[in-house]
Amino acid sequence: MKQALQLRLGQQLALTPQLQQAIKLLQMSTVDLQQVIEETLESNALLERENEQTDQEGLDFSEATPPENDPEDLAVDIVWDAAQPSTAPSSASAMSETDFSEQDSEEESLRDHLLWQLNLTRFSDTDRVIAIALIDAIDADGRLTQTPEDVHADIASDEIDLDEVVAVLHRLQHFEPSGLFAIDLRECLLIQLRQLPPETPYRDLAGALVSRHLAQLPTAPPRQLARKLRTNESALEGAIQLIRTLDPTPGSAIGAEQTEYVTPDVFVRQQDGRWQVELNPEVAPRLRVNDHYVAMLNDGSATDRGYVKEQLQEARWFMKSLHSRNETLLKVASKIVEHQKSFLDVGEIGMKPLVLADIASAVDLHESTISRATTRKYMHTPRGTFELKYFFSSRVAGEEGDNVASTAIKAAIRLLVAEEDTRKPLSDAKLCALLKEQGMPVARRTIAKYREQLSISPSNERKRLN
Repeated sequence: MKQALQLRLGQQLALTPQLQQAIKLLQMSTVDLQQVIEETLESNALLERENEQTDQEGLDFSEATPPENDPEDLAVDIVWDAAQPSTAPSSASAMSETDFSEQDSEEESLRDHLLWQLNLTRFSDTDRVIAIALIDAIDADGRLTQTPEDVHADIASDEIDLDEVVAVLHRLQHFEPSGLFAIDLRECLLIQLRQLPPETPYRDLAGALVSRHLAQLPTAPPRQLARKLRTNESALEGAIQLIRTLDPTPGSAIGAEQTEYVTPDVFVRQQDGRWQVELNPEVAPRLRVNDHYVAMLNDGSATDRGYVKEQLQEARWFMKSLHSRNETLLKVASKIVEHQKSFLDVGEIGMKPLVLADIASAVDLHESTISRATTRKYMHTPRGTFELKYFFSSRVAGEEGDNVASTAIKAAIRLLVAEEDTRKPLSDAKLCALLKEQGMPVARRTIAKYREQLSISPSNERKRLN
């Protein structure tokens, strides 16, 4: 072995701190961005909002550019996937008061709701231990994940009998909402039926139907079920209607969903027959450097002047990164609106196929940039508030060579099913033929897949359900 010197020529992507800052600001959500802006305003003494009242008029650097002798370029269009994670880090510090509207509203959990009812009910100390064990054994739907025998074994107390566990379980089954602490769907429905007033029409018949023929209910002909229950089809229909009013997952109604509030990043309005796109001023505040502080500190010591130079450079780069983010976001949103005008005019049925590459080529940016600029960014339109990624849809070849968006196909399926004859629902094959007549040739298996995604039952079940 011997030592030698070799020369190699190669290219390597180097991310400067300023470029990393631009990347992070671009992919941040509204909440994260507002928090970073507040933290920067607190940490940088020279930076302030443009609308703040100061003794001296500040210099506006909202559209500032780096000094001419600064070699770094803050172009946003760059392939960052190899060098930067796709998700922006969220700060763990507490949110400011202005961010309270963005937080999820705290809702009571199912367990808290049941413990609250338990505290209002008279139980002995032993029965309370059993009740807490049973509460801990239910899932988010309110269904028991363990049998009474399993709960009894877990308690592992010689002083507690299995009968006592069953007795406490029966008491808990009277808690609200009705239908909790059931082993399966059959017991869940029976619990709800038993708690209805005795004079409720068809209550007993519905109980017999659930108890004996629940598995056959979706597929068996009504005449056959009526014959087995020794009743007529009219009474059977009344019992089925009563069963439909019951909740198969009563626990999901409590604490299952949290209301999420979002602040739109862009607004879309129609003015003089044209769609106008503008940034939300609350999301994109204008910042400036206060020249009063700059002049005051520049007259100080060398340490003060060095501090001013450092803070001024950081302020300029931050405002440049923020301006670049807003400019990219507005450019991307404008192209999306330009491409999806028919959606704004007629709704989902007018959605056009769109992929990231289409917008990337239109605005001369990389697809990774478009992906980051549309993730967790929201657009407020007359038809609602949507995430920018909602407007991207896969394409299906049309009848005359044009493409149709999958979102438009789903909207057409939903419309056809809503307008169908309930006595003779449309099969997947019939839906396929009708969509083909509308210029949307789709395979039957694709219809079935889209129908399942829309939570639409097959035609044989829709006939009975309708």
